[in-house]
Amino acid sequence: MSIQTIPDYTLIREKLDQAAGILEEKGIDCWLTFVRETSAVLDPVLPFIYGHDVTWQSAFILTRSGRRIAILGRFDAENVRRLGAYDEVVTYDAAFSEPLRKVLADLDPQQIALNYSTDNSHADGLTHGLFLLLHEYLRGTPYAERFVSAGPVITALRSRKTAAEVALIKQAIVTTFDIYQRTFEFVAVGKEEREVGRYMHDQVDALGLETSWERAACPAVNSGPDTPVGHAGPTEIKIEPGHMVHFDFGIKQDEYCSDIQRVLYVLRPGESEAPEPVRRGFETIVRAIQAAVAAMKPGVTGKEIDAVARKVVTDAGYPEFQYATGHHLGRACHDGGGVLGPLWERYGDTPNYPLEAGHVYTVEPGLFVEGYGYMGLEEDVLVTEEGTIFLGEPQTELILIR
Repeated sequence: MSIQTIPDYTLIREKLDQAAGILEEKGIDCWLTFVRETSAVLDPVLPFIYGHDVTWQSAFILTRSGRRIAILGRFDAENVRRLGAYDEVVTYDAAFSEPLRKVLADLDPQQIALNYSTDNSHADGLTHGLFLLLHEYLRGTPYAERFVSAGPVITALRSRKTAAEVALIKQAIVTTFDIYQRTFEFVAVGKEEREVGRYMHDQVDALGLETSWERAACPAVNSGPDTPVGHAGPTEIKIEPGHMVHFDFGIKQDEYCSDIQRVLYVLRPGESEAPEPVRRGFETIVRAIQAAVAAMKPGVTGKEIDAVARKVVTDAGYPEFQYATGHHLGRACHDGGGVLGPLWERYGDTPNYPLEAGHVYTVEPGLFVEGYGYMGLEEDVLVTEEGTIFLGEPQTELILIR
């Protein structure tokens, strides 16, 4: 995966400004992002603080006092100068370790945050090889003993969306809704799931966009009770009367993602509305989403929100869904940081993370309606100081297809 060709320098400068405040808040003197050959291995944080690839070993150093220092190979340096956001650009030809030692000796940080994390994949960009190399370069100095995880810093930086970031997510959602609307008009009895999926891909391609996650699995199109649900693409199963048709789909537009699920019901001959089990399942999921969103406020933990949504579903007599109620959304569909999830081993400590103003989450409980298919809705929401708002119109009525 490569970084965008023309980075948004204004957005990068905003995130760099944000970083200094986060370092002060976390009590960390220095944050060091160490990278090389990023066209091969891209640290997920680099688009936020630089916006280009690098070839040689490079370091981007931010301090709690607001200093910004970039150490790059001579032929990579012009890009960071054009960014105009780093106070000092240090170049080298033969040896990276010399300028690195000099800069750290000048700063003399008591903590050096590095990009490794056991909980957040987006904060785990430092390879083991580079970690070992950094130790080697700093041998004989006190700084190799001062490493700490940058997980809390990167989690906050990615999670706290600026107004510009929220605007980009909202635009991606608008485009997603447009694609959905055309797709709902295209859906008809006898069409295969993969035919519908191709139609959605054609729209994405015509707009010059990308899907929010792996194209082969985005969209998911699930028709009826026998289709595989999850991170898999559409099948040859045909849409038939009496099927619920479930979609999971999002697009990446201007580097920011949407992630929306929708459900249709295909009426049988003589039906004017969905059968009671389908209506009941749909109403249960709508209530679960509305209850979760109403409970989402700064300071509440992800596990508490998950428990709210999960209780609505289980109280209605359905088995609990085997995944988290929601996740962060931003530059990536699963944008790291906390989850709205239960304290299961696979989520580590992330369900204990508190919600903050500026967080953008998905909310996506689901259930199976026996004989009809999977009932899953997903909405994208923004946490504010006053509570949480939907970033697009939520689905509150079942869409019927004749």
